Amino acid sequence: MIPSILPTYNRAPLSFERGEGAWLVEADGRRFLDLGAGIAVNALGHAHPALIAALEAQAGKLWHVSNLYRIPEQQRLADQLVGATFADTVFFTNSGTESCELAVKMARKYWYDKGQTERTEIITFSGSFHGRSSAGIAAAGSEKMIKGFAPILGGFTHIDWGDHEALKAAVTDRTAAILIEPVQGEGGIRPLPDQCLKGLRALCDEHGILLILDEVQCGVGRTGRLFAHEWAGITPDIMMVAKGIGGGFPLGAVLATEEAASGMTAGTHGSTYGGNPLGCAVGCAVMDHVADPAFLAEVNRKAGLLRQKLEGLVAAHPDVFEEVRGLGLMLGLKCKPAPAEVVNAGYAAEVVTVPAADNVVRLLPPLTISDEEIAEAVTRLDAAATALTHEMA
Repeated sequence: MIPSILPTYNRAPLSFERGEGAWLVEADGRRFLDLGAGIAVNALGHAHPALIAALEAQAGKLWHVSNLYRIPEQQRLADQLVGATFADTVFFTNSGTESCELAVKMARKYWYDKGQTERTEIITFSGSFHGRSSAGIAAAGSEKMIKGFAPILGGFTHIDWGDHEALKAAVTDRTAAILIEPVQGEGGIRPLPDQCLKGLRALCDEHGILLILDEVQCGVGRTGRLFAHEWAGITPDIMMVAKGIGGGFPLGAVLATEEAASGMTAGTHGSTYGGNPLGCAVGCAVMDHVADPAFLAEVNRKAGLLRQKLEGLVAAHPDVFEEVRGLGLMLGLKCKPAPAEVVNAGYAAEVVTVPAADNVVRLLPPLTISDEEIAEAVTRLDAAATALTHEMA
């Protein structure tokens, strides 16, 4: 008999009942150090006082009215995002998947309104992840994502990640946009080198192509800048955002320049819940913290500390780990055993990590994690690796 919850997840046998900063507390009282943050969602950790206050204050006033009306909290958050980024305009969604849908529509509508209706192709890259909608799985193009869901939405050209010559050859007079993650998350914590991101921007400018960045996982302070592309000193035309922007409340956004968004006029897109007062009140509180240069400086300092300790962990356990990779507090441990084995060993040591492709385990702690918690986290990872080594002996 099928369970009452559709069985599409392979869930760990854990039931967390509350969270405190970088800690998750299981129903049986065990305390786990959270290096997953809900897959890079809980940017300010669990039960952050400012987010609780924002949610409670708004919950007592107004939850939902729909986008038939002006929403002051939505306007405030849009103004914060526009003021802090390249963007001229913002559309609010509930998730990264919805942000992908709009980004694809926006790019194609841009060229349609320019009278170049043949420009519908979007170039994407192997190892990418852009959500699980029809457009998202078509953009990723991996067999794992698309198997069983044919016919797959057309209009995507897939290039091997890092193949510069194939990328240049793929650009035609039908190309509308290039879509890429500055740091691949699901793909195994693979940062795109700054020079490559600069090259992509130059290629788009040369051919008049729109550059779409997926910063759903790597954005909102995760890499030590408000958004990861800032490290390369470039700007996109369209950017997908979600996860960290809501600090745990379902919230996403698409940011765009006025030019790139020019085709999206009244009636071309919408969302019943997107940009609701509750979500945007929390998002404003997140931005109040994460956009602060002093906060981002602390993220970078703590990222350096964590990476240094992880390098020592890798050196101490060469049978378990190969390398540390990533940027900021978006780090990955390349493993020799299957990532699931490392994740499960972590559960036994009461530390939470997240598996990814390319035999990588992701470490995505709250950006508010303390130095002491970093040290304790690595101690627990060391215990997990030691247990694995004994099992493999």
